[in-house]
Amino acid sequence: MRTVGASVSDTIKEIITRNRPIYDCMRMDLINYTALAVRIQPEVERMLGGPVNLNTIVVAIKRYADRLSAREDVAGGESVLKNARVVLTDGMMDIRFSAEEFDRLGGAPEMLAKFAKMGGNYEFFRLSDSFRFLAEDMEDVREMFRSMFRNETGAGGRGGHEEEGMFSTGLAKIRIMLPSAARAGSGPSDIVSHVAEILHAAGIEIVNAYFGQDGITVILREKDAARAYGVLRADASRARV
Repeated sequence: MRTVGASVSDTIKEIITRNRPIYDCMRMDLINYTALAVRIQPEVERMLGGPVNLNTIVVAIKRYADRLSAREDVAGGESVLKNARVVLTDGMMDIRFSAEEFDRLGGAPEMLAKFAKMGGNYEFFRLSDSFRFLAEDMEDVREMFRSMFRNETGAGGRGGHEEEGMFSTGLAKIRIMLPSAARAGSGPSDIVSHVAEILHAAGIEIVNAYFGQDGITVILREKDAARAYGVLRADASRARV
């Protein structure tokens, strides 16, 4: 759940939100912040591309825990998703490129032009260390990327096994489009944390989530998608009591 130039706080939120055991322990106040910081420091540094002071991670974890506690204190009020539009699309696959591969293959203009010609349903996300396409799981899409690697003239192109490894399949996406008032009242990280909380409570795991200008895109396993859609729709309809 990253954006370019993500902060330590954003990275901590991503790691905790997609790790249900850590998330549940934090909600129940059963976790030692320093021990958690030591455990996740390598992942934080990998995601941010450089060294991060351990105390900085501890502070970010504590702030996240405080905000999580504050949200629970006001539970039962109006949902941050109120009046959001929730759209489910199944039959998706996630396609990942490293920054180096992306540049060698022509970058965004080349790939987006190819997708536009196909007229497919896709979304493009730029992360701090990679690029992702979320596209319909169609053989034409797979062949387009295989062809790009076959035609690559630079060194270090993927072999057949590695090519197949770039496709993560069996996925669905849920687009949550928020009214402008909701976007102004809550930051993207808070909205993603809220979504993760209600899905975790329903026993549904998030594969990934991405911020957008008008909302977020949540990636789930296809088998969980219909139930997740129902849970999110119900939350978006929840009024203040």
